Amino acid sequence: MSTEADSTVVHENAGEDVIAVDAEDNEEELVNRLDAHTGEGIRHRAFTALLFDTDDNILLAQRAPEKRLWDTYWDGTVASHPVDGQTQIEATRQRLEEELGVMPGQYDDLRVTDKFEYKRYYMNEGLEWEVCSVLQATLTDRTLDPDPAEVAGLMWVPYERLQENPEWYRQLRLCPWFEIAMRRDFE
Repeated sequence: MSTEADSTVVHENAGEDVIAVDAEDNEEELVNRLDAHTGEGIRHRAFTALLFDTDDNILLAQRAPEKRLWDTYWDGTVASHPVDGQTQIEATRQRLEEELGVMPGQYDDLRVTDKFEYKRYYMNEGLEWEVCSVLQATLTDRTLDPDPAEVAGLMWVPYERLQENPEWYRQLRLCPWFEIAMRRDFE
């Protein structure tokens, strides 16, 4: 006989899919998002978007404490996964609006600037194994309306100073995909 205490909690990501890809980012199949982020993981498509102001400050967003992986870590502006049939630019526009209330009229130069593969484990909770596109844009209207379920904090930081002086920012735990994107941006 089963009781309520015996039932396992199902994470919300178990109801979503991500796009499994090969090392060159060629689509293979749709896979369960939770499966892609547990065990040994499944390589999948992702993106990180970096928004800058006109003075080359980057907008960092702190991930909400309820996030399953890298909770309360500081990220580039937004990061997520496109859904089936969605381009990286479409997915980024959607996440900017959902997470920060940033509308397309607030920037006009959203573009893909890089792509890389990485695999990183997060404690005993799971991992990211992604082919990650990097997108960048300049935010001309800095009006933001962050969703607290996604974003715990926001901070404008001089991008070059952050990259050149990591010891000045050591109190910020940075997401691994953002650190990789930033390092590659300055190579």
